[in-house]
Amino acid sequence: MWDFGQCDAKRCTGRKLSRFGLLKELRVTNGFGGVVLSPVGTQCVSKEDNPIVHGKGLAVVDCSWARLSDVPFVKLRCGAPRLLPWLVAANPVNYGRPCQLSCVEALSAALIICREEDTAHLLLGKFKWGHSFLSLNRDLLKAYSRCENGSEIINVQNSWLSSNSSVPKPPLNAEEESEQTTEEGSEGDSDDDLPPLEKNLNHLNLNQDEEESGEEESEDDSDNDLPPLEKNLNHVNSNRDEESEEERE
Repeated sequence: MWDFGQCDAKRCTGRKLSRFGLLKELRVTNGFGGVVLSPVGTQCVSKEDNPIVHGKGLAVVDCSWARLSDVPFVKLRCGAPRLLPWLVAANPVNYGRPCQLSCVEALSAALIICREEDTAHLLLGKFKWGHSFLSLNRDLLKAYSRCENGSEIINVQNSWLSSNSSVPKPPLNAEEESEQTTEEGSEGDSDDDLPPLEKNLNHLNLNQDEEESGEEESEDDSDNDLPPLEKNLNHVNSNRDEESEEERE
């Protein structure tokens, strides 16, 4: 994780994972040859990236969407910058908000999409609210994980959004984002009243669904006239672990 210190350190899920030894913090001068969840990505992460994730790892850029100009992206040597598709946050601060994921949510989503579900559960298991992320996004995560590449994921995402036109859309500009910036819950997650992660209940059981995948291929795949990936929609705030002053306790 490249951490640019733009969020509350006490609530940063990335730093909490680092304390557990599950994540390594990188310096700007450190290159990373694996998949990097970053706003400068040009394609969605997908199962196609599994060999890269398995061989070279997964990283995230931890910064504020409202302060992207302060981040020296040109200095970050990313092997495979990627975006995340549409998902809903479950962290205590931004619960229910689309595309405002914390670091652990972003990393876990990418791992599930890349068929590394066990590792995703390991990360989410460090947070009492971790199971909620799976509950909120169960169907979409399953659908995304069945896709072979980023283009298929975009089609699934756009088809889902088209059939759920009432779902809230993410802010359209950085100024709106700054008013409801993403943050997580680390030490402060003890009061979220959510039960701990239960492995048997919350695992997506992707392997068990393989036989059904052929029957459940999205009926909307024919909708190839759907709009292409939209930057503001899909540049998920996995890289923004900052809490606004109004939301800080």
